[in-house]
Amino acid sequence: MPTPAAPAGLPTPTPRTGAVALVESPVQLLNVLEWAHVHPPAIPAARDGAAPVSPAPGQTGPATPLTVVVLSPSDPTSRGQLRRMAELARDEGAVVRWYDSRGERGGLLRTALSLAPLLLRVRHLVIGDPFSRLVQVMLPLCRAKELTVVDDGTATMEFTEILTKGGRLVRWHRSGRRRSPVDAAFGLFASAARRRLTPRKRGRVELFSAMPATPPPGMALRTNRFAWTRSRFGPPHVLDGTDLIGTSLVETGVVDPERYFAVVASLATRHGAKRYFAHRREAADKLHRLATETGLEIVRPDLPLELVARRGPIGRTVLSFPSTVVHTLPLALAGTGVDIAVCDIDQEWLTAAASPRAHTFLTDITTSARSLHNLNDADDPSPV
Repeated sequence: MPTPAAPAGLPTPTPRTGAVALVESPVQLLNVLEWAHVHPPAIPAARDGAAPVSPAPGQTGPATPLTVVVLSPSDPTSRGQLRRMAELARDEGAVVRWYDSRGERGGLLRTALSLAPLLLRVRHLVIGDPFSRLVQVMLPLCRAKELTVVDDGTATMEFTEILTKGGRLVRWHRSGRRRSPVDAAFGLFASAARRRLTPRKRGRVELFSAMPATPPPGMALRTNRFAWTRSRFGPPHVLDGTDLIGTSLVETGVVDPERYFAVVASLATRHGAKRYFAHRREAADKLHRLATETGLEIVRPDLPLELVARRGPIGRTVLSFPSTVVHTLPLALAGTGVDIAVCDIDQEWLTAAASPRAHTFLTDITTSARSLHNLNDADDPSPV
């Protein structure tokens, strides 16, 4: 299904890179655009105390367009945001190819066969989700000597830990669950993907990240500072008052729904929050109940929250649960005067089905965000 054409009258920027990017979510595509904006930079970014990363060989000479391959998800909200992001990618000079590889029998196979010629000849592959089964199936088709992994949210922290310590490429909220026959069948692809993404003598693997992830030895690190977002949008109009950012921890089976409703109501009352920015995966019936019981105005963003907040308007205080945005919003909103506060997830809010590592992982997110970005504490609303 084709993506919408770029708006008429906009200039076509000079393309920056000849890479191919595989993306499955709006946030992944945003981070691909951030990567393209600084690739290759004059001086590659480095973490505090780390040595700068040298540009890869062969990155000089005339640039060719970035090709973005969208492996479309099935839920309407994600698809809508991806279409908007695809328009922005085209505005930046990228070539966008859209594939509906889910929901139809044989869709994955047809997509893989269609992309095989492109993947076989590409020299630089960018991926947004190393845990994706779609990506893991397609990686063996790729002979690229350069691989870049961009953020797919907090999963980046889990990804680098798995590469360093070994183990299966499984997202943190699914680890510990009983493996199904399908999981076992895809295990071979996951193992092959882990080997392909592990730095080796032949080839270069790079991580482009805004998260506090520590890559394994041999993996290049380039820091995402959201330079493209800050240059393209804003600064936003800042409103008096508080906005609350939702999470999909209920939908993923990590947090008990009743606990979540009580926590949100407590936060809204204590901080005078007026708006609730919904996560793209939050269920409609859950959002309806939140609006009814709390009086919050539910906002369904049409783009990733980093862009929505940067365009504004945005509250002077933003409250968030542990998620990617507690690391990305401080970068996107730097210098705007917006205060970001994070609310801890109490162990008692977790469901019986939550991964044994869930509480530790979520706590690590909040602890690192407070340390790196000097975030405020939203206070424990403890509804019990």
